[in-house]
Amino acid sequence: MSVLTRDEAQTRAQILDVERYTIALDLTTGDETFDSRTVIRFTARAAGDTFVEVKPATLRSISLDGQPLDPALLDGNRYPLTALAAGPHELHIDAAMRYSRTGEGMHRFTDPTDGETYVYTQLFMDDIQRVFAAFDQPDLKSVFSIDVTAPEGWTVLGNGVAEHAGEGRWTIAATPLVSTYLVAVAAGPWHSVTTEHAGLPFGIHCRRSLAPYLDADADEILDITRALYDRYHEKFDEPYPFDSYDQAFVPEFNAGAMENPGLVTFRDEFIYRSAVTDTERQTRAMVIAHEMAHMWFGDLVTLTWWDDIWLNESFAEYMGYQTLTEITLPRALHSGSAGEAPFPDTWVDFGVARKGWGYDADQRPSTHPVAPDPDAVPDTASALLNFDGISYAKGASALRQLVAWLGEKDFLAGINTHFARHKFANATLADFIDNLASATDRDVHAWAEQWLRTTGVDTLTAEIAAPEPAEPAPNGNGNGQTWALAVTRDGSRPHRITVGTYDHALGAQGGPGHLAPRDRFELDVPGDGTPTIRPGRRPALVVLNDGDLTYAKVRLDTASWDTVLTSLSGIPDALTRAVVWNTARDMVRDAQLPPATYLAAARTHLPHETDLALVQGVLSFAAGQVVDRYTIPEDLSAARATLTDLCRDLIRRTEDGSRPGLRLIAVRHFIDAATQPDTLRTWLDEGTVHGGPELDPELRWRILTRLAVLGATDEAAIATVLAADPSATGREGAARCRAALPTAEAKAAAWDALFTDDTLSNYLFTATAQGFWQPGQEELTDDYVARFYPDAIALAARRGPAIAEAAGRYAFPAYAVDPMSLGTGTRALEDPALIPALRRKLVDQLDDLRRALAVRSAVALAD
Repeated sequence: MSVLTRDEAQTRAQILDVERYTIALDLTTGDETFDSRTVIRFTARAAGDTFVEVKPATLRSISLDGQPLDPALLDGNRYPLTALAAGPHELHIDAAMRYSRTGEGMHRFTDPTDGETYVYTQLFMDDIQRVFAAFDQPDLKSVFSIDVTAPEGWTVLGNGVAEHAGEGRWTIAATPLVSTYLVAVAAGPWHSVTTEHAGLPFGIHCRRSLAPYLDADADEILDITRALYDRYHEKFDEPYPFDSYDQAFVPEFNAGAMENPGLVTFRDEFIYRSAVTDTERQTRAMVIAHEMAHMWFGDLVTLTWWDDIWLNESFAEYMGYQTLTEITLPRALHSGSAGEAPFPDTWVDFGVARKGWGYDADQRPSTHPVAPDPDAVPDTASALLNFDGISYAKGASALRQLVAWLGEKDFLAGINTHFARHKFANATLADFIDNLASATDRDVHAWAEQWLRTTGVDTLTAEIAAPEPAEPAPNGNGNGQTWALAVTRDGSRPHRITVGTYDHALGAQGGPGHLAPRDRFELDVPGDGTPTIRPGRRPALVVLNDGDLTYAKVRLDTASWDTVLTSLSGIPDALTRAVVWNTARDMVRDAQLPPATYLAAARTHLPHETDLALVQGVLSFAAGQVVDRYTIPEDLSAARATLTDLCRDLIRRTEDGSRPGLRLIAVRHFIDAATQPDTLRTWLDEGTVHGGPELDPELRWRILTRLAVLGATDEAAIATVLAADPSATGREGAARCRAALPTAEAKAAAWDALFTDDTLSNYLFTATAQGFWQPGQEELTDDYVARFYPDAIALAARRGPAIAEAAGRYAFPAYAVDPMSLGTGTRALEDPALIPALRRKLVDQLDDLRRALAVRSAVALAD
């Protein structure tokens, strides 16, 4: 298959205007393929040669302006259109297309719960060619008219309102001008909840087997959707540009969601079968907000080429989090109250759950600017690699800093100018910066060069000088004393930050060492080199980037760090605590803070933490990185005991039922950290955690997975639980458990399923890979470390980017933290058969492995 190059796209865009696609899809032709008939009306501005992309199972016929062409001329995924005359043309293509089981193109899924079948499209980056023929590039926007023939009893959804004409025939309203990758169709016996808002039909849809769970949350989802819609209309001058707003929760979806105009598709794990925390509900709400923002950023105004993917993703990420903090809902939402912002700590979740993703990606060899140079994205294969923590989390952080520097009023004015100038068209970074510059006197072009065209993470370090006070003065007031703050910057970007200062609170109730805020002040870094002089005695704690408005690693002064170790949970603001926890996280990764110290801080302070996002983020890093990868073998037993004791303490503190979300997080992590099976087996046998909660499907499969790792269950027990839960997630749970069993036979069978069989869907592949590699099973899996690289390289070449990404992410031997594993992987990067998607994942994984080795080495030297 040939990938499209930027030069080819530019040449084709100069030659063609594409007016309309008329597409007929027949989904009744069998289980393996569907029929696709496409008519493309386009105009050639001048005589010349070009090509159309299509990836058929069978290309039955093709004709241009009524003249048949030879189907045998199809070269991979390209059909040449040679000697085109200037003027209008009509291209007809009739093909059979393959259904996908990897979430690419037209994905087909049969629900094991009830046998019902569903199909949906995911047409991002080259995959539209798997569904219909197209001039597949984002700057050849067109109108799309689609008719679908589906089995009786199915409902068809699309970018516009779909009307049923009887006998399984559906007509989807024509779109306005949109890019090819944004076309969407979803068909099946959907369960739907519909309403109307602002004169438009709104709907949410899922598999029938998930109907009770969607119905339970329908009011919440629709309330959030309506509130976001209204808030975006307060921000943006351009109205919502499409004729309806459907949200389909679809099975085996590779991403979190996709911003198809009028038909957003989400992974259907967002329809919760089991108990979740308010933070997880907030995450779902943020994804809804993110995708709705794309209706303007990406759909109304679309990038010209993939080097500007940040113009889609960074803006949707920033707008999603920001707008979610601003909406109000008509009814109470869990712990919130009617008429209040339902998610007041949205930026805490961003700071602890997303920002580290950006920091990590930006410190790897694969880093790239938020807005790469166009030459750095020469084709679609390289563009696909940039959907990462830089394009999402770093870009959103940069925009948050831009708003802090520019002011929200001017920022929104520039955005609205951008929409007005480029609606239903395409735009570049230069266009966007020009439009922002039109709304302000500030030098936005210079800001963009410093923030969007550079790589890496700046580090801001506090240096404080203060005389010893003659006598203590409460709250920092007294005796005419002053203290001085100097901030050094390792890096090149300007930062506008808030500095927060805190004193020990006298007689206050709270966590260990409760702190009281003294003041906050703004600071520009770099300044003129003169320390900032502040009145009063030296504060107990000085926090740079308090409020988390910039993107930089922070290093506290020594005295402040001493305060943190004793008083972190006593900091009154959750966002400040997130900044400090991220500082600790960064220091562990940079081998500046011993893993044991991080664990001790978690053990001391998490029992007093009130923000669920922080508890979840800290526990996840502690378990997945600190214990499983950074701790040297000699300290592992103590580290696991600390983690288990922490989880047990959290469970004890929530026995009164007052904090079910915190209890759920603690129970999950206790299960995952358990080194003995007795308690888990008792919970599984009794169907409940003592004191609650009762075991739902997620907890049941989580316990069984851990028992499998510990060798305390077997194939028969797994089959029994699967029989009670024969759902898609049940099948994934069973696959994970089977691969986790500590026997040579189980590992061999899992490996064969992953790398030889080629029949696993994307989700079953992921579940099997997750089960295979387990800390503590090294004797069983050591021989597979070297096998991983040639087997993964061959697999990726056969099955393509989606499975390649899954193999690199989930099937990588992450727990083989030793120099031999690093050397084997490094040599594998030289293999010319590596496809770009897998190479990128391996580069990142090996850099993380290198970092883990450096952390362990630092601990060993210190000992």
